[in-house]
Amino acid sequence: MFDHVKFGVRDFARSRTFYLRALEPIGVTVVTDWPPDGAELSQPTGTSSLCLYQSEEATAPLHIAFVAEDRRQVDAFHRAALAAGGRDNGPPGIRPQYSGRYYAAFVLDPDGHNIEVVCHEDEG
Repeated sequence: MFDHVKFGVRDFARSRTFYLRALEPIGVTVVTDWPPDGAELSQPTGTSSLCLYQSEEATAPLHIAFVAEDRRQVDAFHRAALAAGGRDNGPPGIRPQYSGRYYAAFVLDPDGHNIEVVCHEDEG
């Protein structure tokens, strides 16, 4: 459905580093840098991207969910995001309120946006 999502961040360098480290477990890398303070991030064969840019404007908190291939990627995202300075907003686990197969983890990024990685596949 989406081609890309673009939003401003208060500290571009910090946010760029956070997203690259946090989303490395699902293969996200820099597609394009827009000097001095912008970047497009995506998976190498991805069809959608996340675009960040420096902004002095405060943005409303976003909730962005990324798809994982398996539950190990969800777990790895959570560990990587916390190590990159994110704040826990829900550890990896089944979310039965959504479905019996909805396995996700949630972390708040440096600007307070709720970043989720979810796997819809059964364990194994």
